[in-house]
Amino acid sequence: MNKAILSLLITMFLAGCAIGPDYKRPTLDTPKAWRIEEKEAQDTANTAWWHQFEDEALNGLIDEALKQNNDLRVATARVDEFVGRFWVGRSGLFPQIGANAFAGQNRISEQGASTAALAGLKNPTDSYQANFTGSWEIDIWGKLRRATEASRADLLSTEEARQAVILSLVSAVANGYISLRDFDKQLEIATRTAKTREESYKLFKLRYEGGVISELELNQVKSEYEQALATIPQVEKQIGFQENALSVLLGRNPGPIDRGKSIDELALPAVPAGLPSDLLEKRPDVRQAEQALVAANARIGVAKAQFFPTISLTGLFGWASTELSSLFTGPAQVWSWGGAAVAPIFTGGSLLGQFWASEAIQQQTLFNYQSTVQTAFREVNDALIDQRRTREQLEAQKRQVDSLKEYARIARLRYDNGYTSYIEVLDAERSLFSAELTYAQTQGILFVALVNLYKSMGGGWVVEADMLTSPETYTARKEEKEEKAENP
Repeated sequence: MNKAILSLLITMFLAGCAIGPDYKRPTLDTPKAWRIEEKEAQDTANTAWWHQFEDEALNGLIDEALKQNNDLRVATARVDEFVGRFWVGRSGLFPQIGANAFAGQNRISEQGASTAALAGLKNPTDSYQANFTGSWEIDIWGKLRRATEASRADLLSTEEARQAVILSLVSAVANGYISLRDFDKQLEIATRTAKTREESYKLFKLRYEGGVISELELNQVKSEYEQALATIPQVEKQIGFQENALSVLLGRNPGPIDRGKSIDELALPAVPAGLPSDLLEKRPDVRQAEQALVAANARIGVAKAQFFPTISLTGLFGWASTELSSLFTGPAQVWSWGGAAVAPIFTGGSLLGQFWASEAIQQQTLFNYQSTVQTAFREVNDALIDQRRTREQLEAQKRQVDSLKEYARIARLRYDNGYTSYIEVLDAERSLFSAELTYAQTQGILFVALVNLYKSMGGGWVVEADMLTSPETYTARKEEKEEKAENP
């Protein structure tokens, strides 16, 4: 009879269905194509895209950041935390087995005790015990399986959050380095312009002292010279700020940053190819939001299973004796087993409230997932528009700079031949200086737009970056994921 009851319970466990909704990916309104299509887009899904800049200094900075950045270390440690939480939650699916042992003495009072009560007894009395204990909650309703499903989704969500940190970190280092090289070029332009204007100012000062020009013309030249000088510390300040920001991303104390190629020498990365539907599988933040939805969906089943009885088995097997030498003998054996069922009858709405809350949380995570997907589509479209229009802007500004260079050359030639005043020269040089600075800034904006495009599209390059964090850790994590996929 006992075996029949046990077999019945095991059969119920094996055949039991997990209560609650099974997860299905929500239907999403996915665009068929991007607003701007690039004919020369290339498939760079499994390459370290930052290598396309062809700058070893930048490659070295990204490698260093992936190994030393503290935010990434925090994200990695958080994944390890959720690995532990997953195993804690999963343990409830299996029997819990323990052991205990006891040895001691017990003496009873002889005052007031009858002689018959103590006759033939040792006083004090020795006591020895050794037991194995076991308990197992039969998961008939799938509460523990749903909880394990939620824990697994939490773990995967945390791993995707770490992947998102990697993606943001690589993009931030690349953008920071580009901005630094952009400021370097602006400093070069300001320094060159200041040197040229200094030579002009010295020449005009000699002319003023010789009575050739008026004080008005001298101060006009000096004003332009001082303007160029004032630009230099302003740009140097931005360089210092940018170096400090990059240092922190690299896990260093603030300090100087090594340079490689100038911004003019950096190669423009190719526009990555991909369809809007690819974002659902590529972007870590989208995958993270979906795993959060999986977890919330599973917890509805956990809350629903609370309405049903909890059935558990307990057992004990061991030995108890007053003599250590006879402890592990047949007559000293003790054992017991039993089953228990606990069911809620009246909880004052507590269980119903938990169920409603779980459904509301699932709706929140669903809307958050949909919003994350829409944001991803917007960011890719914005980045595509940004890089396309910035290219057009840069080409127009290049033509403007070339025209202003010619304008400045002709204006100085006209002044030297007495056809115009020096005001025309100053106007031409002032416009050229401003246009050159703007052109340098637009160069940086174009590079940043391409970096943001790679960031917004996600992709296999996150895996390439992950391998750089620590090849040994990456390999171990990959093997662990594969093992969990085969033995969920």
